[in-house]
Amino acid sequence: MRKLLNTLFVQTEDAYLRLDNENVSIVVDDNVKKRFPLANLENIVSFGYGGASAALMGACAERNIGLAFCKPSGKFLARIAGESKGNVLLRREQYRRADDEARSCLIARHFIIGKIHNARQNIARTQRDNKMRIDDVKFQNAADTLQGILANVVQETRLDDLRGWEGAAAKVYFSVFDDMILRNKDDFFLNDRNRRPPLDNVNAMLSFAYTMLSHDCASALESVGLDSYVGFLHRDRSGRRSLALDLMEELRPHIADRFVLTLINRGEVNGDDFVQSESGDVRMTDDARKRFCKSWQERKVKETINHPYLNEKIPWGLVPYVQAMLLARHLRGDLDAYPPFLWK
Repeated sequence: MRKLLNTLFVQTEDAYLRLDNENVSIVVDDNVKKRFPLANLENIVSFGYGGASAALMGACAERNIGLAFCKPSGKFLARIAGESKGNVLLRREQYRRADDEARSCLIARHFIIGKIHNARQNIARTQRDNKMRIDDVKFQNAADTLQGILANVVQETRLDDLRGWEGAAAKVYFSVFDDMILRNKDDFFLNDRNRRPPLDNVNAMLSFAYTMLSHDCASALESVGLDSYVGFLHRDRSGRRSLALDLMEELRPHIADRFVLTLINRGEVNGDDFVQSESGDVRMTDDARKRFCKSWQERKVKETINHPYLNEKIPWGLVPYVQAMLLARHLRGDLDAYPPFLWK
């Protein structure tokens, strides 16, 4: 089993990252603020414009350490990728499947099966834990509708129709998402899912969480030898990590959405943690983003689950790596079908 190491989140916007022996140094105004051993890291995510030295980028690529750059708002900018060391036969099979829409759909529908199942589980959890605080009939209707859509997805053989079912399921799920927010409704509400840019506090948190999850999925896929840019549900687009977006579909409800809901419902964020620009887009403050990243990393390392397919206890942070491994095993022919992550 892969060892789960740390992710270094660099929040200082003007920080420059450089390699000092076997350490990554955080440099601000020519002064080294902190150093971290590369041996303890599996990912580095920088939220700023300072950049990084070529030596550090090369060291990260050589050691298979993910190095990503995002805007201070959390919007993904770029990711450093080194020499491809994956099994060439595995990637050739990935490309053959991706070029065949019918075969792509057979894999893609498992991502959507996982997504809809886990969305229903999020709804069911809120029903179970907060029955007296919600409209139970509304929640049950949403869960029943998702179950009906799921039955169609299981039989779907066309990618375009599969995307239609996925869109219908997302609309149903987000129709009750606001009801899963149980406190501080003046500051936290979701009338509609919007992304580019996020226009309220909840959408800002969801978009940031999805950015983090996308990076984790891309790193997981590359680590098992797959090309994170060639997907089955999301088709090829220059600069888009389509397979990472595929993989994160089934993981959104429990890894990202539930995490955001927990922060809100526990009162760990408030309205002062967000700023709105003149154009209307909303983003977290620097301090809020630091607390968000700290909580995200702690959950990845400290919280464990019993993986529903492997029946092994693993940290939450290893779920993308396990799913990437299972996808690679399917493409190699070791598994008849890709087993999606179905949270119980």
